[in-house]
Amino acid sequence: MVKAIVVMGVSGSGKTTVARLLAGRLGWRFAEADEFHSAANVAKMRGGVPLTDEDRAPWLAAIASYIDDAIASGKLAVVTCSALKRRYRDVIIGSRPGVALVYLKGDYDTIAKRIAARPHHYMPVSLLKSQFEALEEPAGPEEAIVVSVDLPPDEIVREILQAGPIKSHLSR
Repeated sequence: MVKAIVVMGVSGSGKTTVARLLAGRLGWRFAEADEFHSAANVAKMRGGVPLTDEDRAPWLAAIASYIDDAIASGKLAVVTCSALKRRYRDVIIGSRPGVALVYLKGDYDTIAKRIAARPHHYMPVSLLKSQFEALEEPAGPEEAIVVSVDLPPDEIVREILQAGPIKSHLSR
């Protein structure tokens, strides 16, 4: 049974928009991974400096803790997280039963245009290249639900809701 959904992808892929819509449709709690970043991490990114794995470790631990707390309290949740590398996903999802992974997949040019057009966000388009370089697309046993960012957000949510693990949860 799905108890939490992690919506992943590079910055600008639409994680927040899609996850917020998805949580609303399901009536689940919503958590934005950016809110788990330290002030130091935000300052680095705002300055165009990519985060290191050491920078990300407490952030990923906080997201994992949020997921654990949601599951333990019986409050279903949709959480965003770039989760670019497999080892990051191992921290936030790992062997937790009932956590589904959604990957919003898009190409560099489409996403760069989105980032350039979005005002007041600390993530500059200059860091997108490093995100694509770091990206390890989910594969094999991760069983991610992969949806193209080229679709409108409502259609992306519809596709997620029709995917195997989510659909079987909702049909109960």
